[in-house]
Amino acid sequence: MHSKTLPDDVLFQGEKPFPVLPAVDHYAGSEKLMLKALSVQQELGPVFDITCDCEDGARSGAESEHAAMAASIIMSNDNRFGRVGARIHDVTHPHWEQDVDILVGKAGARMAFLTLPKPRSAADAAQQIEALRQAERKHGIEREIPVHVLIETHGALRDAWEIAALDSVESLDFGLMDFVSGHHGAIPGSAMRSPGQFEHPLIVRAKCDIAAAALANGVVPSHNVTTELKDIDYIRRDAERARREFGYLRMWSIHPNQIQPIIEAMRPDFSEVEEAASILTAAQDVHWGPIQHAGKLHDRASYRYYWELLKRAAATGMPIPDETRARFFG
Repeated sequence: MHSKTLPDDVLFQGEKPFPVLPAVDHYAGSEKLMLKALSVQQELGPVFDITCDCEDGARSGAESEHAAMAASIIMSNDNRFGRVGARIHDVTHPHWEQDVDILVGKAGARMAFLTLPKPRSAADAAQQIEALRQAERKHGIEREIPVHVLIETHGALRDAWEIAALDSVESLDFGLMDFVSGHHGAIPGSAMRSPGQFEHPLIVRAKCDIAAAALANGVVPSHNVTTELKDIDYIRRDAERARREFGYLRMWSIHPNQIQPIIEAMRPDFSEVEEAASILTAAQDVHWGPIQHAGKLHDRASYRYYWELLKRAAATGMPIPDETRARFFG
């Protein structure tokens, strides 16, 4: 470990550090698909998260068994990186509290996050988060499990800023399909896929509002799925538009084919990563005072930008110069 002061210790004093999450959140509903996702994760490394889906995955009447199965996947030796979470049922479903109790009781020690679907308001999300805190106390879990919240109803979009500010929320996720369905035919079905999903004014507004609320509150905005499963260029283009035009730092995946193109689209520009490494190395050498680099002045404001960029590069598996890795990542 390099002995000099690290960026997080200097650049963000008194602030909640911005969460650095893998660029892909991969959804799996059945045991077979969860195991398949784990095998891909072992191959690629912790560059994507896996969400075990108890909402769409469980058969009616078999919710408890499904939640217990998801918990066993989270606790299994195949979960090498600790980057597996779960989605529970929504707040109107009779089983959501049992979902929380089973997942926390059986897998709270290793669950990377808990995802809350379809809140109708900030109050709904707060109610489920409080149930999560109670389950942690009941089962002796000494950490607060991070929470991801789906924005897919009119009320959740209205309360997006409040939801992003709730305790332990680290991601706001856009649920495009349910959001379009909630408009009673006023938004055409073509807006559930490209190019409509990036052009219809009501969808554009929702995506912008969610990204703005998330980023202002130190939370990661996560983009909805692309329905294309085979055309890799199409998948990559969707992820690039989400990243470059709408500020999303993470995106859902529903098929293993989608993981790699999304990661590639979400990565920082390689030349910027090299620049970040040079600037941060020089800054650390002068104890984070101002420097000149390539004829331009840099200070703590630009150091924050480049440090978060470098962390995103590391999280997406980009090559980072050895000296930089030794200095900043240990």
